[in-house]
Formats: sequence, structure tokens, C-alpha cells
Amino acid sequence: MTDRSCLSIVLAAGEGTRMKSALPKVLHKVAGLPLVGHVVAAARGAGAGAGDIAVVVGRGAEEVRAAIDSKNGLLETFVQTERKGTGHAVLAARDAISRGYDDLLVLFGDTPLVQSDALLTGRDKLAGGAAVVVMGFRTDKPAGYGRLIEDNGALVAIREDKDCSEAERAITFCNGGLMAIAGEHALALLDAIGNDNAKGEYYLTDIVALARDRGLTVVAAEVNAQSVLGVNNRVELAEAEALWQTRRRHAAMIDGATLIAPETVFFSHDTVVGPDTIIEPNVFFGPGVTVDGGVTIHAFSHLEGAVIGKGAQIGPFARLRPGTELGDKSKVGNFCEVKKSKVGAGAKINHLSYIGDASIGAGSNIGAGTITCNYDGLNKFKTQIGERAFVGSNSSLVAPVSIGDGAYVASGSVITQDVPGDALAFGRARQKTMDGRAEDLRARQRSIKDASSK
Repeated sequence: MTDRSCLSIVLAAGEGTRMKSALPKVLHKVAGLPLVGHVVAAARGAGAGAGDIAVVVGRGAEEVRAAIDSKNGLLETFVQTERKGTGHAVLAARDAISRGYDDLLVLFGDTPLVQSDALLTGRDKLAGGAAVVVMGFRTDKPAGYGRLIEDNGALVAIREDKDCSEAERAITFCNGGLMAIAGEHALALLDAIGNDNAKGEYYLTDIVALARDRGLTVVAAEVNAQSVLGVNNRVELAEAEALWQTRRRHAAMIDGATLIAPETVFFSHDTVVGPDTIIEPNVFFGPGVTVDGGVTIHAFSHLEGAVIGKGAQIGPFARLRPGTELGDKSKVGNFCEVKKSKVGAGAKINHLSYIGDASIGAGSNIGAGTITCNYDGLNKFKTQIGERAFVGSNSSLVAPVSIGDGAYVASGSVITQDVPGDALAFGRARQKTMDGRAEDLRARQRSIKDASSK
């Protein structure tokens, strides 16, 4: 397969009406990525460059095109204006096919668990001389699937379940739909597909008989059943999510992370977790999280769009929102929220605090209940806290404001002006103690209560 060019055609034109949704089926997400995005990623992993992937779209074409391009750069898309079968859909990308690629892969936009290894299996067989490779899977429940009929290693036919003989019905090797076609024969075979059937459609599976009639080699390649698992409704979407998560959790643990209760941890499609990271139960990763090694993420934490440095500690019950950067050995403790902020090495935000649109220098300490008041109802402003600063509990830092290196902010302060380095700032009213007035206060409260009860 060395130096062989590859075109991947992703069929994303299905209606998906069983999803009961205004959103095109292939834009529903598994692990935070649209179904079709997973397929495009697998095609890239199998050797197709961004310019070598043709996506055939139908309903919601603009939405699908925008979603794909936002994640993968500009991909070539073709619109199937009429739905006349899978063979017709592939030929919607005729312009791409005619460029003369060595290998042609036909994929489906609703199979999010497809893996690059499965596609490389098909390409390997093309490199070995096959003209058509049909990818199939084995199951102990083959009813309803088309069977792959083989003879001495060659694929003889794809037989639909309703047309199978008793002996053929016992075959457990089933058609997965994915196909690899030698580029030199692709257009001729696709153009030869007819529509002489009850539905008047052009079926891609007819290419098997057409290739054999021309003396070309047709074989089947066995792939994992998950690689061809299609999603047609919300139940199957949830099943695909569960399978994807199981696969990803296993990979994370093999790569050196400890998941104390793996079944309760949910990853995004792009989550990166370094070795020796410990993830406690009920942790959720949204898109865009990178975790360095030796990090501890305590239970019930939610992370999205965050970069976490080596040896940091998060949670429990912490929320990291997009734009968060935590330095090495920093700490974001229980019931804290951090958004679009950079936290320096060794800095601590321990309890019940909100830090938004801020930078915190190395070694600083943020006391319990501290908030950065970053929003005036219309604009966002930034809070800058230097290194080794100490912000006392229950402080409100009204942005834009700066607190210098080594400065102290007294507990309960509302800080509205910059605090120079090594200064001590009080932003609260002076305490006044009035001896004996507590009983007067209680007497007044009792009289109010008695009056209201009459």
C-alpha cells in the first residue's frame, strides 16, 4: 500500500427521520463530535488527506458542510439532490472519483465507531490485487443482515436475508456496508450499476456481481462489528456513545491513567490525559481538555476547554470552563469555578470561589468565597493577581483591577482599586461594637412578631 493515493467518500445524505429531530442525523454527537466527524477522522487515519475526502450530503447540506469544515478544514462536498440509492449517492462525487486515485473508500456518515485499522484492512487487500473489497463482520445474530457468500477466499455474492437459502441463512459473516474499490475500475463499475429492482434504485452492492462478470477479483475483509455500527435513532445513539466511552476508558488506562470507577468517567473525542493521572468517580470531560501527567481530578468535576499542568489537583465538585490554564502543581478545590483564566504554578483556589477572566501568579492563595466581578452586564473585564499574593476569604475583586506581587487583601473586602505589590488592602467598613444592644434588638424583633400574629 506504500505511496498509494486514497479517496474517501463519506455518504452523509441520509434523512435519519427516526431521530425525531430537525438536526440532520449525521450531526448528532458521540463524545461531543458529530457522527460524520468520527468517520472523517477515521478516513484521515487511513491515509486520506483533507483534500482527499468527499462528503456527499443531502438534507441540511449547509449545516453538515459547516460542521465538517469547522473541525477539519475545508472538505469537498457534493449534494445528492435525489435519493436513488447508495450507488447513486457515490456517483454524486463523480468529479472527485475521476481524478484517478489508486484506492476508493466508501464510508457512511452514521457509523461513528469506524476505526482507521478497519479501512486499512480494505486498502491492504486492494494493494494485494483485489478490485473490490467488501467489509463484513461476524455476529451470532445475523438475522436481517445481508450475508457474504464466499468460495475459496473469493466473495461470490451479497445475499439479502429475505433471499437466503436455509444454508445461507446460517452464515454469520454479514455485510457491513463499507467498501474499498480499486480506483482504476471504480467509475466503470459504478456507471454499470442498474436500477432494475422493485424500488428503482442503484445499489452499491451490485458492484460485486459486476466486478466478477468482468473477471476482477472480489474479496471480503473481516472488521470489528463496532466499525460498521450505524446510528438511526436515539437508542442507537446512546449505544454508540456507551461503546465509544468504553473503548476510550480502556485506552486511557492502558496509557497510564488510573480511573477508579471507569464506567462513571466520560471523555470527549479530543480529551488528552497524561500518565499517572488519577481520575475519581463521576468526572465529565467536555471538548478541548488536555491533562498533563500526575494530575488528580477528584470526584464530580466538570472540565471543558482547559489545559491542566503537571501535578495539579482539581475538585471535588470543581468546574473548569473554556480558556482555563492551570500551572504545574496548582490547585482548584471543591465547589470552585474557573473560566478563561490562567492560574500560575503552585497557586491555590481552594474553596467555593469563582475566578473568571483573570490571571493569578505563581504561589498565590485565593481564599474561600472569593469572586472576580468580571461582568458589568455588558462588558467583561480582567483581574490580574501577581505572584505570592494572598486574597482573604469572602473577597470581591471588582474588575478591572490589579493586585501586585506579595500583596494581601483582607477577608471580606470589596476591592475596586489596584493594590500595589507587598501592600495590605482593606475594602470593608470598620467594625463597630455596641455593648448591650443585642437584647434591645431581640425585644424589637419580638414586638414585630407579636404584632403580626394578631
